[in-house]
Amino acid sequence: MKVRHLVTAATTLCIGTAAFAGPQCTEAPKSSWLTEDAMKQKIAADGYSVDKFKVTSGNCYEIYGKDKEGKKAEVYFNPVDGSVVKAKQG
Repeated sequence: MKVRHLVTAATTLCIGTAAFAGPQCTEAPKSSWLTEDAMKQKIAADGYSVDKFKVTSGNCYEIYGKDKEGKKAEVYFNPVDGSVVKAKQG
């Protein structure tokens, strides 16, 4: 019976972890990425304001901030070319 509970718990944990995984943006080496400062400038030029900027485990630059219209935004960028990989507004 204990083994059954362990298997159920492990399965639940794996499913829960997968649900929160962000996108995979690039496999390129970090030497080919835009610098954080260059990326922040590009993001600002695209109309976003940044409250939080980070590098994800999926090799993305991710921001939490606001879009051009002032709406909350969570955006994942490809760090090589600065393109938007995934965006969530609201």
